[in-house]
Amino acid sequence: MIRNLACVAAVLALAPVGQAAAAGLQHVPAAPGGPAGATPPYSAAVLAGNTLYVAGTTDRGPVAGDTAAAAAKRALDNFKHEVEAGGATMDDLVWVQIFSSDLADYAAFNEVYRSYFKGPMPARAYLGVDHLLGGARFEIMGVAVKR
Repeated sequence: MIRNLACVAAVLALAPVGQAAAAGLQHVPAAPGGPAGATPPYSAAVLAGNTLYVAGTTDRGPVAGDTAAAAAKRALDNFKHEVEAGGATMDDLVWVQIFSSDLADYAAFNEVYRSYFKGPMPARAYLGVDHLLGGARFEIMGVAVKR
């Protein structure tokens, strides 16, 4: 009887692990880039079933020029890299949220943004903020449903 109870307890303790595996959770690790090259404490993206959740990605890295268009291209290239690392495409995106440190960059961002999609555009929000981490000009996050 005690052995049976111990077996039941062990199965129940492992149930959450089995559920996560059954849900097909896959994590795309964030690239090192914090202080002294530290890896940030989050995943760049998480694939749950056929839905990909992409964490905020900025225009970090070399930017060709000091224009809103150049920063938008860099941010979108970084974002596209994370989307593809999660096994999706930009056309799989259903929701995108953009944070901008200057709302005057809206038109320049949109001009670059359009070039990253072949089909219908995802739903989107463009929000102005006082500042972004690391002095970034843009931060992009989104949700994709793999087809």
